[in-house]
Amino acid sequence: MTKVTDKKNLTTSLKELEEIVAWFDAQDEVDVEKGLTKVKEGAALIKSTKKQLKEVENEFEEVKKELTEDTTN
Repeated sequence: MTKVTDKKNLTTSLKELEEIVAWFDAQDEVDVEKGLTKVKEGAALIKSTKKQLKEVENEFEEVKKELTEDTTN
């Protein structure tokens, strides 16, 4: 099962992504170097978040499988 810290990490990652988007939205003129740093941070967060979401999806599938097995026995 997923640990509570995994959920927190996923939530934290999503909030950090929102903050990066908000930063870009707030800029009149984006500093290219700072923007590139933000894009790299966002890419790393997206990669991590996709992995975490896949793990959660797998856990849901396991629970679904267990429920299906329980009802057929």
